[in-house]
Amino acid sequence: MKGNEITDQECNDRNQNKPRRQKYLGEKGLIALIVFLSASVPLSTDIYLPALPGMARYFNISADLVNLTLILYFVFFAIGTLFWGPLSDKYGRRPVLLIGLSMYFVASLGCAGSWNIYQLIAFRILQAIGGSGAFAVATAMIKDVFNSKSREPILAMVQSMMLISPATAPVLGALLLKFMSWRGEFLALAFFGLLALAGSMALQETIDKRNKASILQAMGGLCKVARNPGFLSILTLTSLPMLFVLAFIASSSYIYIDGFGLSPLVYSYYFAINALGMIGGPMLYMRISREYRRRSIIIACFAAISASGLLISVVGGFQPWILTIVILPATICANCARIPCINLLLELQREDTGSAVSLLNCFVNLVGSVGIFIISRNWSDTVFVLGIMVILVGLVCVTLWLSISQKLYVMQVPERYTVVTGG
Repeated sequence: MKGNEITDQECNDRNQNKPRRQKYLGEKGLIALIVFLSASVPLSTDIYLPALPGMARYFNISADLVNLTLILYFVFFAIGTLFWGPLSDKYGRRPVLLIGLSMYFVASLGCAGSWNIYQLIAFRILQAIGGSGAFAVATAMIKDVFNSKSREPILAMVQSMMLISPATAPVLGALLLKFMSWRGEFLALAFFGLLALAGSMALQETIDKRNKASILQAMGGLCKVARNPGFLSILTLTSLPMLFVLAFIASSSYIYIDGFGLSPLVYSYYFAINALGMIGGPMLYMRISREYRRRSIIIACFAAISASGLLISVVGGFQPWILTIVILPATICANCARIPCINLLLELQREDTGSAVSLLNCFVNLVGSVGIFIISRNWSDTVFVLGIMVILVGLVCVTLWLSISQKLYVMQVPERYTVVTGG
């Protein structure tokens, strides 16, 4: 019996080494759709960053009020993932995708047609709720179709490709501003939602075993996941860097345009350089993980983040190019450490994947919204405050990782991963 059980397990592992066949999308199409859906958050926020100062003037309001379109987006995005994840465990990934993306498309059109800031905020909330479904399901599908041996390289590839969005979105937004008002930014998001909806209609369901419990019991899976030993520690470690990442995203247009006096288009170039660092983080991890242990990599990343924060607070306010250079290590290292942390989270939760992903996305976006709120205060030196935030995040994260990295639930996850391609 024992021999048969091992053979069955090996067979299951072999079947899970590649994506389940997609009749219409194929393997590459499935990965492309996951990337496209994962890019919904940076695209939905970064594309209209160059327009934020102009929107404040258009509505004749303060920057704090305009920033509510960012803060509330992340808050309701976080809340939305708590519901969509368990629902996708019960009803499947595809239905949640179709409903969420339909809501996102309609809300984007509503944003484009808003005539006051309060209408815009209301539609941004609806846009966030719809977009959260797409994002939660995208991450859950990675767990559905890849096992632990092939998941980490896939996560790195998806992260690298999806982070092209923050590099290109502000540039696209700045170019759109040359031909149309800020409303054109949201029309572009509506078009994005329509494309994602079309791709999701071609998707075949990826989840094998659905949750047979009631909706309330399915929501209870959130509590079950949260009680998993070590889950909250790794969740905190994964989420904290978003405090300064989203703070920089929210404040960057004001720093570069209003502070340094750059045009929206030139600002978008500086922002794109930083976004390229986001792309480089996962690629860096996959290269150095062949030679160094996960524990050492994560310690080095968080230490580098603190050092970067020190440089930001001391010299970041001198010139725009100096700020771009000194914040780049923090951006790269935050996304480098993110890959093994996410994979640890997924490994800690064998079932209720949608609930696990929901908690991950909820915490990440709630922490990010706190960062936006902090940086949006009327500081006399925004760059200095940003640097202090980066320093503190690095110090807290490296301390937390040192306290948990030798725990059994961390040590039992394999250090080495190989990319497995489907035939």
